Amino acid sequence: MARMSPIFRRKAPDPQERLVTLVRKQGCHLCDDAQVVVEKVCGELGVPWEEKDIALDPQLHDQYWEQIPVVLIDGAQHTFWRVDEERLRKALA
Repeated sequence: MARMSPIFRRKAPDPQERLVTLVRKQGCHLCDDAQVVVEKVCGELGVPWEEKDIALDPQLHDQYWEQIPVVLIDGAQHTFWRVDEERLRKALA
């Protein structure tokens, strides 16, 4: 009789252990739209989020200038320009 190997599932991270970062600049209407989505989704899921101004961080400026707004999840790029609410929710759930 063959032994079946156990299935190992990765535990989903606790929402409070996640971090969403919105990289934006002042006066950017797409950034304002993205912030509304980030605030809503993170608020509903209990995920902390932060905002970083691209004009105040040379490294972020060099990396993301042509893509703002940019949403990072735990430091990895999730999306840019337009933030899809359902896609963000699925990535965090």
